[in-house]
Order: sequence, then structure tokens, then C-alpha cells
Amino acid sequence: MSRQEPPSAGQIDDVETYDVVVVGAGAGGLTAATIAAADGLSVLLLEQADVVGGTTAISGGMVWIPGNHKAAAEGRADTLEAARTYLGETVPGADRARLETFLKFGDEALRDLEARTSLRLKPVPTYPDYYPDLPGATAGGRVLEPVPFDARALGKAFALLRDPLPEFMLFGGMMISRQDIPHLRRAGRSLRSTLHVAGLLARYGWQRLQARRGTTLYLGNALVARLLRSALDGGVIVRTGASVERLERDANGRVAVLDVAEHSGRHRRITARRGVILATGGLSHDAELCGHYVPRAAGTLSATVDPGVAPRGARLAVALGARLSPPTEQGAFWVPASTFTRRDGTRGIFPHTVTDRAKPGLIAVDATGRRFVNEAVSYHEFVRAQLGHADVAIPAWLICDRRFLWKYGLGKVKPFTRSVEQDVASGYLKRADGVASLARTIGVPETAFVETVSEFNRHAMRGDDPAFGRGGNIYQRSLGDADQTPNPCVAPIVDAPFYAVAVHPADLGMSAGIVTDERARVLAEDGSPIPGLFACGNDMASIMEGAYPGPGITLGPALTFGWLAGRTVAGANI
Repeated sequence: MSRQEPPSAGQIDDVETYDVVVVGAGAGGLTAATIAAADGLSVLLLEQADVVGGTTAISGGMVWIPGNHKAAAEGRADTLEAARTYLGETVPGADRARLETFLKFGDEALRDLEARTSLRLKPVPTYPDYYPDLPGATAGGRVLEPVPFDARALGKAFALLRDPLPEFMLFGGMMISRQDIPHLRRAGRSLRSTLHVAGLLARYGWQRLQARRGTTLYLGNALVARLLRSALDGGVIVRTGASVERLERDANGRVAVLDVAEHSGRHRRITARRGVILATGGLSHDAELCGHYVPRAAGTLSATVDPGVAPRGARLAVALGARLSPPTEQGAFWVPASTFTRRDGTRGIFPHTVTDRAKPGLIAVDATGRRFVNEAVSYHEFVRAQLGHADVAIPAWLICDRRFLWKYGLGKVKPFTRSVEQDVASGYLKRADGVASLARTIGVPETAFVETVSEFNRHAMRGDDPAFGRGGNIYQRSLGDADQTPNPCVAPIVDAPFYAVAVHPADLGMSAGIVTDERARVLAEDGSPIPGLFACGNDMASIMEGAYPGPGITLGPALTFGWLAGRTVAGANI
């Protein structure tokens, strides 16, 4: 029987008791709550925002689980030994115990979640690890994506689900899958693609007659929707608009009491008999704490959901003596991002992950007008290159021509946009009729910039990039355009007008966070577990230690350690 907090929640008594209270309703928190409930516990899930899903809901929803049985079933067999080798090449290695726990339990968690919840994932067979030439890397299968979800199955709870970023939807509310994108590009040129797109539009039109946006969900939105459906079906009470202000220990020293403020103005005192699980999204919007984990030149831009003013999990845990990651400048997961103001006045942050940088016909330049990076590397590596040239590469400029903009889009400018006048007028998109005039428009040295574009074009005519080797491995080529030969990542920039967008470093989540043990129990400064306190998701210090070896390396551990936290608090023997 599904349960959800009714609108009259303010009438409930001020003192409540549950077996488990989970703080934060992203992938980690939803997983922990759902599994604890499936193990027979009473569970309250608190979310500070008025909607659930956090950053997961606006993400690509990729889940990295090495050695998973689903890939093996489709002929993409992987071994934990190969994964261990690959992680040994990419992850610093100071925290091998939790990394081994992830490898050991990742597929078990996946099997159990699919057996006892509505979560359904499928392998992405052609999405390589980010460093595909290193020992132990795979060409695909380690990463899984959510099976599309029909939001009508949520009923009224669809209103609780955070929307995707509007810049990633078409026609004001239509989500599309990765498989739809090539059909959209070929519509009008291919009968099969034209029919496919016509079907998408007809389905979306019908859905909008019944709902405020399209109900066919993909990516992180589908992942959250599936977990939310599972939580409600399992009897989890989901309460939004509820901020935890303080945690307290009980008479036995166990973390068991939460002071909660609701948006309605009501305050509650809640007791958790078994434990409290923190999954509030990490340190991203805590400028003071982030200052210990990123270079000063990185700034404070974050592509994660802004949590508001409520204390984050780290603050709540530290007040009880918890330990945080040691200081480092490698404490974030990075993405280049462009910023803008939406029509409704809200600030937009567009993460340039895989939609534009690797496509043929784009380069990135710094303040000297020169290229500084292979634009097709992972988003994390792109920003690391920016930080390595921080005096000139923050911001960097993504450069393309008219043909590229029409076919692939650039940042928030979607493909096949007929007029970009508003984006030019706002200053988001820079435009000029010639390469030299574009240099003047973006404020880089004209001579150097013209030479850069000319040199790139001279080789691009043959599909070459001798300066940076763009398109040189299967990861880069997988993000290019297969219709572009001989190199899917390289084409000349020649069709006026020319365009540019500025990108800055932004975090996709922090790697630094609350230190936990192998069962997601929060550790005190002396290394002992704090009784009754757990952390998962981005609240938990990442097992990747600031490395980004493949797509979904935040959500894979979030699901795994969320599952471990839920099972541990329930007393399961694992």
C-alpha cells in the first residue's frame, strides 16, 4: 500500500518516531529508504526541497557498476579483476577498503534492487570508460542506464518529481532518449528517422493533453521516478519541504533525534529508533567547506541542485564529531559550464558534458586565442586542463560555425534553433561574421585566434588533429558524429557566421565529504563509527577520491552504499 504525507501534514503531532529517518531524496537517499522499508522497517524520508530527486533528477542517470550481470548477459562480460586493474590505474588508492566493498556488492545491490523494487537498469554497450587505453578499461557495459518510465504510474506523486533542466527538454516538456538524437538529426533526410520523430511528437502531444509535461521519462528523471514509486509502494513516508536543523544523540549515545523545520512553519521533533541516514547531496553549495577541497581559481560555480539554506549532511555530522575528507585540491567532480538567465529570471547553468564538445566542428580556446586541450576528453579532464591553465583558460571559449550550431547546438542553444537572436542579445552567445571579428567580440588576440582556426581547419579537412589527437580513442569517437568521416570528432570551422560561448569550471558533485566505513557508517575523528549515523550518495566521501574513471561513477556508488546503509540499519547479515 503506497503512503504519502497528506497536505494536512501540519496537523500531525510534534513528536514522531520511526525506525529509520533518511535525510535527502536523491538516488542514495531513495535507495536507502526503499531497502530499509523492504526489510520491514518504518521509514521517514525527509527532503528539504518541495520536490524529490535532487541532482540525480536533472542528471544523465548513468550508473557505473563493474562486473554487472546485465552486461554479461548481452555479451559484454567484465571481470572484477579487470575493474580492479582499471581503478588501480585511475584512482589514487588511499581508500581501497571501500573501493573493494563497491566491487564486491555492486552487482548484488543491483540484483536485489531489481528483485524488490521498481528499479530497472539496462547496460549501455557502447559507452566506454573515460580512459579506454588504460589496462582493465572496457568499451562499454560497465555503465547502465534507467529503463524508460511512464510517469503516469506515479499518479499524483508525479507532482513530487523534480523536473529535468528545461534546456534538456524539447517543446517545453518532452524528454528524449540518447537513441532519439540521431533520428532528430536525420529527420527529413531519412524516411525511418522522419517516421520515428513523427511518432515521438504524436506521443508527446497526447501526453500533454493529460499532464503538465511529457510522461515518458528517461535518464536521471526515470531513475528517480522508479525509486520514488518503489519507496511509496514500500510504505516509506515521503515528506518534502522539511529541513533538518539539528541531530542529537539519545541517552545511550546513539544518533536518534532530529529537529525538523517545515516550510509551513511547523517544527517537529523526530526520533529514529534504528538510525539516521544522511544523503543531502554533499558539499557543493557550502563555499566555506568547499574552499578546503578545490583550487581557488576554480571559483564556486556548481551544476548541482541548490539545496537552500538548510544545513547539509556534512554540517549535521560534524556537529556530532564526524570526520570529513582531508584537505586537497582534488575534491570535486568537474564539468565545464556556461551560465545564463532564463526568461523567468532564474539562473541557468548548462553542463557541457557530452552534447557539444566532442562533435566535429568545434574548438576551445583560452584568453590567448590558442587551443589548450583536446576538446573531446571527458568533462572532468576538460576542466582539469582549464585549471592547469587557470591564468588564461578560465573562462574558456567554445567556438563553432553556423553549420555546427544548426546541427548540434551549443550549450543551451538547441539543435535546429531557427533564431538565436535572444541568446545573442543576452550576451550568452557571441556571434560575428568573420573569424577575426569573433576574436574581437570575445576579447582574444586577433592574430593568434585567426592562426589557430586556420591551422585547425587545414588539418580538419582531412579529419586530422595533430595538435591534440582529437578523436584518438574509442571514448572520444563514441561522442562524435558517426556520419562525419573519417574522424567523427573533427571537421573544419568555415561557415559564417561564427559563434562562441564562455565556459567556467563547475562541480557536478563533490568527491570530498563525510568519512564512512565499508557499511556507510559515519566515522568519528578517532575512526570509530558514530552509533546510529550513516551517510551515502554525495554526502559520503567518494570512493573515487577525486578521480572520474567512467560515466556514472557517482550514481553507481550511491545506489550501492545506499543499499548497504539500508540493509545495515535493518540488521541484515551482509
